[in-house]
Amino acid sequence: MFALDIAAHTGPWRDRHPAEKALLALGLLVCAVALPTWPAALLSGGAAAVLLAAARVPLVVVLRAARVPLLFVATSTIPLLVSMPAPARLAIDPAGLPLAAQTAGRSVAALTCLLLFTATTPLSDVLPRLHRLGIPPAVTEVAALTYRMLFLLVESVRAVRQAQAARLGFRTWRTAYRSLAGQAGAVFVRALHRARRLEEGLAVRGYTGSLAVQVAAHRVSVPFVAATTVLLGAIVTVSTGLVSPW
Repeated sequence: MFALDIAAHTGPWRDRHPAEKALLALGLLVCAVALPTWPAALLSGGAAAVLLAAARVPLVVVLRAARVPLLFVATSTIPLLVSMPAPARLAIDPAGLPLAAQTAGRSVAALTCLLLFTATTPLSDVLPRLHRLGIPPAVTEVAALTYRMLFLLVESVRAVRQAQAARLGFRTWRTAYRSLAGQAGAVFVRALHRARRLEEGLAVRGYTGSLAVQVAAHRVSVPFVAATTVLLGAIVTVSTGLVSPW
């Protein structure tokens, strides 16, 4: 399993209703995106970070999951700081600093809010409940099968890589390149074979386009919802009362 899935399945918020966590995380996300960037992004992202610590999500898990999106945010905001006043000449754009700060602030805050929901809510608790919101069963089934195929793909990559490493396939640069080329082909064939076995297994079990999954019953906590409402209301009040000149 991925580190985020392990944290979601083993954390203290595992038994909370997904609607509670969705109200909290998505509410903070809306505040970070819809309200003025400062201080809404700072308040929403800070609250999400504190709640991640309260949910006992390891910091190394959060940083590992956020490193690629943060790299994307950095590469997207740096070009906002420069301009081209003349052909083949770059210069620092003073007007780009506020825009870059807004973009980075909203992006990091939104990412933290999404990680709060992802690291505390297993996907297996979310997908079966989407039917009650009017989501077509075909959409949730495709999402569940794709989610399952990701684990098969990662397992195939790990197995092939371990086999190549045991045969000294990464001893030199030449052998490493050759092993990577062979790894791509072997993983494709292995993943395709596992997918076909999964399809055959579903067909044998009478799959007709919908999987009946038993969902654990979780009661909605009124104090949790009330505290979430107070937190969101406080962020909205402070953000709309302290509008930044940016």
